[in-house]
Amino acid sequence: MAHHNPWPDEGNTGHIWDEDLRELDNPAPLWWMLSFYAGFVMIVFYAIYYPTIPLADSYTKGVAGWTQVGEYHEDFKVLKDWRQAKFADKEEKLAALSVDEILKDDDLKAYAVATSKVLFGDYCAGCHGAGGQGNPNFPVLADDDWLWGGKPAQIQAALVNGRVGNMPAKGMMGNLNDQEIEQVADYVIALSEGKADDAAYAAGKAVYAKGMCLACHGPVGKPLAPAGAANLTDGIWRFSGDRDDVVAVIKYGVNVKKAGELIPGTKQAYMPSFKERLPNADVNIKRLTVYVHALGGGQ
Repeated sequence: MAHHNPWPDEGNTGHIWDEDLRELDNPAPLWWMLSFYAGFVMIVFYAIYYPTIPLADSYTKGVAGWTQVGEYHEDFKVLKDWRQAKFADKEEKLAALSVDEILKDDDLKAYAVATSKVLFGDYCAGCHGAGGQGNPNFPVLADDDWLWGGKPAQIQAALVNGRVGNMPAKGMMGNLNDQEIEQVADYVIALSEGKADDAAYAAGKAVYAKGMCLACHGPVGKPLAPAGAANLTDGIWRFSGDRDDVVAVIKYGVNVKKAGELIPGTKQAYMPSFKERLPNADVNIKRLTVYVHALGGGQ
């Protein structure tokens, strides 16, 4: 910066760099000043027209009565009305047709699947995972293993009525002692691994028959009909394939109650009915039935 000012009458501030680069002290242009003052006017206008100033337990509402939430609802109504007009024919078909009829119509099936993703995320993904992949202690919907059957009517019935799992507590009821529970647990794990015929599991196989496990799970670990019992031969576990967990399920059962209360250690397997939970339940249950059936495991 220079120590002298070669242009004393120019109106500069005296700050000079590189011999001739200097800072002038000219007034701002009129248009700029008018814009600057207009900004203050707009602040006052905005504070009066829109909600602006926070108060102790509220805020100034503004004469316009505008809110972001109100604008959201207005925009959402426009979108909802547009959707209803655009897809009214498909929605009418979903309401009128059965699930089997919807599945036979490729275009309508694709529409049902596309419009079920958010619905599934809101009401089903918390237990069954975003893509039906399941969560700990909740069934996978994207495979071909079904406790109650994977046909459209069976899936729809589960959504309408809910499901309550049931398995007796073999250890608590005196059916089996601790040694027998250990033996049958080893046999059940061997079933899932395809090793059940090994001589090492003969004792467990005998306990399997004695404990009447075959009444629900079938003579060879495959239920004769889908009625809530697990297939023990496919390596897919309702809760866990960990040996301690298998022992606990056999010993304490599933949803076992005493005096109206769940006994300690019993597993809980409960799916609520959605006929009262879903909006527009008649149509949306059919929509979700098609979606679950299409995840990959529908029969």
